[in-house]
Amino acid sequence: MTDSPANWTDRLRRWRLPVLVLVLVLLAGAAILAAKSWRAAPGDHSSRSIHLTRSDQAQLSREFAEVTGRPPTQAELDTLISRRVREEVLYREALRRGLDKGDPVVRKRLAQKMEAIAASAAGTGTIDDATLNGWLQAHPDRFAQDMKLTFDQLYFTSRSRAVVARTLLDGGANWTRVGDAISLPAHFNGASRQTVSDEMGQEFAHALEGLALGDAWHGPVEGALGWHLVRLTAKQPGVIPPLAAIRSRVEDDWRAAMGRRQQDAGYQALRDDYRIEIDR
Repeated sequence: MTDSPANWTDRLRRWRLPVLVLVLVLLAGAAILAAKSWRAAPGDHSSRSIHLTRSDQAQLSREFAEVTGRPPTQAELDTLISRRVREEVLYREALRRGLDKGDPVVRKRLAQKMEAIAASAAGTGTIDDATLNGWLQAHPDRFAQDMKLTFDQLYFTSRSRAVVARTLLDGGANWTRVGDAISLPAHFNGASRQTVSDEMGQEFAHALEGLALGDAWHGPVEGALGWHLVRLTAKQPGVIPPLAAIRSRVEDDWRAAMGRRQQDAGYQALRDDYRIEIDR
């Protein structure tokens, strides 16, 4: 005898609740297993206490103020504390699971922190003027003011046009009536080498330095935008300012150099404790 649709409907109603209960039980069990899997980790479980001192909380407030320009409200501080606790819990669990092992990003970051520790001593203490003056004299190229150049220039869209114009100028033509239009000034008075390089190209600036002073025109000299005829009338070499004028720059440079030296020396001292074997 075939069941009627009404009988099937009645059966489904009777089975619906037990099936629903079974599904909920299975889901709950899966959640419990997932939680255990999240918490369970091999290794040292001794450090299960997280203590945020008032000093820690003050540091969170300072970091917040550095970004926002104001201290956090109590609600904002509570959020910061919750985030720090979350970070600490996950950090410790990651260490217990050995997630720091074999990760190139973590390896590099830890190596950088070791180098920072080695270099930190160079960033403290007062440096006397004699030391800084010696550093300044030993590395004048790092602190010398830029060379100043005074010159006239004529621009041409092609080298051939510049060659023809050079012939005219050598024959006494009025230089103010020669050259193609461009937004660059025809006369540069005491321009720094960097300015010349920015305006007309590094190769042009380098070539300009080597020209003889005087009224004669030189070129064609290639620039970033085309070709130029140039007359160099003055050249002032860069001078080294007195220490008092650039003391902070010299000190920063000295500390950076000493930091690198300490990094190298510290690494070498650590490396000497290892036996290094490299397969070839």
